[in-house]
Formats: sequence, structure tokens, C-alpha cells
Amino acid sequence: MSLESNMQRLAGQETAAETDAKKRLNALFDPDTFVEVGAFTMAGDKASGVVTGYGYVDGSPVYAFAQDNTVDGGAVGRVHAEKIKKLYEMAAKTGAPVVAVYDSKGARLNEGHDVLAGYGELLAVSNNLSGVVPQISVVLGTCAGVSAMLACSADFVVMSEKSEFFLTAPFVTEALGDKTEGAGTAANAMKAGMAHFVCADDEEAMNQTRKLLSLLPINNLSAAPMFEFEENEAGVQTLMNYMTGEETDTVKALEAIADAENLLVLQNGFGSGAVTALGTLNGSAVGFAATVGEKLNADDCAKLARFVRTCDAFSLPVVTLVDTDGFVPSAKGELAGSVRESAKLAHAYAEATCPKVAVITGDAFGPAYIALAGKGANADVVIAWPSAVISALNPEASVEVLWQDRVAGADKAKRAELAEEYKDTLASPFEAAKGGYVDFITAPENTRQTLVSVLDMLSGKRVSKMPKKHGNMPL
Repeated sequence: MSLESNMQRLAGQETAAETDAKKRLNALFDPDTFVEVGAFTMAGDKASGVVTGYGYVDGSPVYAFAQDNTVDGGAVGRVHAEKIKKLYEMAAKTGAPVVAVYDSKGARLNEGHDVLAGYGELLAVSNNLSGVVPQISVVLGTCAGVSAMLACSADFVVMSEKSEFFLTAPFVTEALGDKTEGAGTAANAMKAGMAHFVCADDEEAMNQTRKLLSLLPINNLSAAPMFEFEENEAGVQTLMNYMTGEETDTVKALEAIADAENLLVLQNGFGSGAVTALGTLNGSAVGFAATVGEKLNADDCAKLARFVRTCDAFSLPVVTLVDTDGFVPSAKGELAGSVRESAKLAHAYAEATCPKVAVITGDAFGPAYIALAGKGANADVVIAWPSAVISALNPEASVEVLWQDRVAGADKAKRAELAEEYKDTLASPFEAAKGGYVDFITAPENTRQTLVSVLDMLSGKRVSKMPKKHGNMPL
């Protein structure tokens, strides 16, 4: 082939119409920074079905791939997998995040064992890179089978409303008599805890991905990003109202503590008894977790545990607002694994070496208190509001055990009075502070400044752990 022909091919590639895959990557990266890698790679006589490359997001380097649904529906084959694998290898060498955009009908079945090997290599490189650089999956079409496993292995999953996400096709499970409303939809992925965000369209999904990247270090050895910031002007009143119960929205309480307009709530359709969010405090990226005054179920525990481990992987401080009277008492729940999930939660908090600060805003009883705010379970600093109630059992049960002589023969009103007395005395934050179990007792309006001071003090935290391969979390 002549030089002239080669130059024509190059010119043709540069002027080719943008596919959805290229449009999505250009929307992700800063203008004119995306560089495609392997543009001329072919799978036989067809294109590879995936666009790979790198660029900058808010000035930071990022690797990304987007499956091209115009080539055999974005089917994954050997060459397709090799291009993605090379991208992960480059990310491992240079320490930059990976964004994976999924839109594929499945595999090139005519390639047989090569496809199986390709998928296996992708699972290996992705999971080996886990905890080293942030990985974000963006599902904008169909993401099925092994691709769903790969996407779900990322730190975060962003989906569009029209996308599909499943291991087994809904029409297959339906044929087997297992029909579930909304199977494979983005809405169900959110309910199952697989998706962190469900967005209206591709544009919103890519914008959400950009914002998420901006709040994360580029790798596990980098410092948390810093931002210019402003305080929430209504924050003080919001926190005071939250303590008195006039404000019940925990997200608003977190917004009052975080810098203004800089809180990104995750998985808001999963685990309704807990809130997780990324944001900034005094300009520095922080992970925020909170319980909302309800008993915690298995989903709440899984949500909190996963979030804490993600923050710990990238050394982001975790601030936890605690208000819960324990775990849901349910024999059926325990049969379904709720004890395992609560143990997972305790393991995640205890094992994490990132700075961890607990703010007890209301009830903190029994095992839930120990896991989330107990200094014995590895909380660095415990802050309590005057409204905090810290006890091994709920106050009603505690007075029955501790004050049997006073409870004997008492009517309902008298028992309630004794419970309130118990809250104000033995279960008060001042009593806990006497024993060193609470470090600060602060009014709600001072919470933000106390946290700023504490996190600044903890910024140099260093922990040497016992030599081991990894902890054996009860998964």
C-alpha cells in the first residue's frame, strides 16, 4: 500500500463521523484532551468494537474506554478485550483512574474460548487494580453477563435510565418461571445496591462521572483533592433544628456540615436507613456516612461497609453521624444473613485506617454504637451532641434491668419517666465522657468547626498494621 493511500486512510479516520462511543468519551474529558489509543485495531475485517484512550478531567489524567454499539452491537471478542486490558495495564503503571463505558449486546460467540480467556483477563486486571486507582463504570446501554460482573467490580457504577444491567437476560429467567417486574432495569439495579447513580441520559451520566472523579484522589498514594469553598449559610440553623427534631432530613444535616453545594449523595435508592455521600469539608474531600434514626437492616449495613472500605482504599477521612437504636430484630432477617452483614459493617470500620470521626447526634445503642462510634472498635475521635443517648440497651429495657426496684409496680407513665431519667443520667454523653468514651461534647452549631479542627489534626495519621495478606471479612 502506497504512502498516499496510508495518508488517505489516516485522514479518513480523523474526519470520520463520531459514534456514540466517541461522543461519550469526548463528553467525559476536558475539551480537546482525549487521545485515542489503538484507533486502527481490527478484529478480522471489522473494527474492534471499543474505543480506548486517555485524557484529562478537570486537569487530572484519566484512562477510559467506551464500547461501540455500531460494531456488532459492541460485542466483546479477543481484540476488544486486549484493547481494554492494555488500558488497565497503563493505568496500573501510571496510577490514573479508569472510566469504563458499557454498551454491548454480549460476546463474539464465534471466537469461542478466546472470548472466555479475554473476559477472564479483564476480570483479573480490573480486580488487581482495585484499591489502587479509582474505577468507575458507566452503563449507558446493555451490560450483561461477565460484563455486568466486571462493571459491578468497580468502585462506583453510574447508569442512565434506559440502560440494562443483568447477569442473566430477563427473557431467560422469565422463561424459567422467574418473572420479576423491572428485571434488568436501572431502577432495579439501584434498589439492589449495584448502582450509585441513575441519570436521565448520557449527558447527565457523564457530568456525574466528572463530578465523582473530581472528589477522588487519582490513586491510593495521592492526597485528597482540595477545593475553594464556602460555608452553608443556613447550616447552623439546620443542625439546631435537626437536634430538636424540627428537621428530619439527614441529607440536609450533612449538607449543613459540608461545604456549600458540594455534597454528592450515593445509592439513594438503596439502604434507606443509612446515607452515604462524598463531599468537601473546609475544601478537602471527605466521605460522609450517617444513620437516620432507624434500626439498621442488612442493606444499610452493606451500604455503609462498602462505602467505608472505598474511602479507606483512597485514604479519604470518614465522618459518621450516628443516630440509631441498633439492628432490626428479625429471625427472618438473620436467616437471610443480617448478622453476617452487621459483622461486615463492624469489620469495615475496625479495619479501616483512614481518619474516622463519629458524631453521635441521637441514639447510639448496643452493637450498632460499638461498630459505628465505639472507640474500642477503632474510631479515632468521638464527638457527641447534648442530645446523644449512649447505652448498652435502649432506655426502656435498661431501666427494667438496672432499676428493678423502682420499676416494680410502676405504671406506663412512670416507666416512661424513669426511661427519661436514665437518658439524662447514666446514658448521657457527659457520663460517657467521664469514662473517656466521648472526646468532645459540642452544640450542633459548632459541629462543623469541631470537625474541621479534628480532621486537620488527623491529617497526618499513620498506622502500621500486623503483617497479613488481608482480613477475612464475612462476605
